[in-house]
Amino acid sequence: MPQLTIVVPAYNESAVLALFHQRLHKVLETLPLETSVLYVDDGSRDATWSIIESLVAADPRTGALKLSRNFGKEAALTAGLDAVTADAAVVIDADLQDPPELIPALVEQWQAGYDVVYATRSARQGESGFKRFTAAAFYRSMERLSDTAIPRDTGDFRLLSRRALDALGQLRERQRFMKGLFSWIGYRQTAVEYLRDPRLAGETKWNYWRLGQLAIEGITSFSTAPLRLATWVGLASAGLAFVYGTWVLIHALLYGDQVRGYPTLMLVILFLGGVQLLALGVIGEYLGRNYAESKRRPLYFIEEQRLPRDPR
Repeated sequence: MPQLTIVVPAYNESAVLALFHQRLHKVLETLPLETSVLYVDDGSRDATWSIIESLVAADPRTGALKLSRNFGKEAALTAGLDAVTADAAVVIDADLQDPPELIPALVEQWQAGYDVVYATRSARQGESGFKRFTAAAFYRSMERLSDTAIPRDTGDFRLLSRRALDALGQLRERQRFMKGLFSWIGYRQTAVEYLRDPRLAGETKWNYWRLGQLAIEGITSFSTAPLRLATWVGLASAGLAFVYGTWVLIHALLYGDQVRGYPTLMLVILFLGGVQLLALGVIGEYLGRNYAESKRRPLYFIEEQRLPRDPR
């Protein structure tokens, strides 16, 4: 019988974890598959690990990884997927915004021959209008900037086949944008739409600062468009400066130099200085990522490991 592992990254999710496991267990009981659950505690500071330990003790099909510290969700996802030995894996968050009841629909598409089945949000309940706007703007910007087609309004909730998992395991870059990596590996991919629920309990870990950092990570990992934009802005600024300098020279030759235009001079200096600093900042972002990659540090360390029982 085919095997399916559910990978659940968790960070300070003690308020919702027990209810999530209860709903997930009911769904897995309906699947004609050998199923297991693998929780990945990403250095939680609350009772998340204690709850996971109780879940592991109560069900031999449940396993867990505890990372040595908080490495971030992308690294926690990688740790969980690296540990999967089943024929397929489903990635889902523990906050119940992504309903476990959708997993059978993902499995159905996998059995139809797809290697990656991603869940696309038809609506996002419980989120502010500003957050919905910025999320939509990000996905549509990535669609235009990246050479890799990244599905709109799609998070990490998806199913990956065995060969998709094996391909993903070969991508060991440290600056990880998992949504892009899921798409980059290719293979047959399809979408299943769903209505995203509001968070049931606890607090979101993704404030606007972290979301902004993730957006920068995604853009710089899968596009060189900011570098090209800096080049074109520099060329346009140089062209405008040349035109303006020519006009100043002609004006001085025809009417003399009356030492005027201080505000204009300051405006030009500040504009060109700002453009240069912007270009240096963009270059610095890419240079910093190359520096981080060159150190080749491990993506994560595991403090404790309790893998689910292998039915085979």
